[in-house]
Amino acid sequence: MDAQYLLPDDLVALARQVVEANRKAGRRIAVAESCTGGLVSAALTEIPGSSEVFEAGYVTYSNAAKISELNVSLDVVETFGAVSVATAWAMAQGALEASGADVAVAITGIAGPDGGTEQKPVGTVVFARAERRPGPDEIVADQKLLDASAGRSGIRHQAALCALELLLP
Repeated sequence: MDAQYLLPDDLVALARQVVEANRKAGRRIAVAESCTGGLVSAALTEIPGSSEVFEAGYVTYSNAAKISELNVSLDVVETFGAVSVATAWAMAQGALEASGADVAVAITGIAGPDGGTEQKPVGTVVFARAERRPGPDEIVADQKLLDASAGRSGIRHQAALCALELLLP
């Protein structure tokens, strides 16, 4: 780990790519995080000049916060669960609207070591990206099963890398 940065080198390197690519594209970005607890926002703000592209980060760990801060519907959370494509998509849309950014990425998942079920084991993480553009909304969402043997911090690290990749234009 480079002593000048708080976070692992791979996160910082990818965050640098995200900041530079979005600066070139003239895009402002926002992040809505649950299981990563602000890790993606922290990685982005490790980069000098990130304020040119990084509009806002929302850490909405509880369902109540997802509902109140990002305008996620209670029906969505109750019907599909906090760790679902529907909730991640609503979080991304909410971050886009709340921030006024051009693109927003949301992450929600089960980092463990507890909380997993047979249907959604520890390591289940859902990502969504919403973009402000004319025409119909393009939904980009994916559910991944990350390597649970890496432990809680490893799952969060992997999830942060996936989210940063989604912020590349």
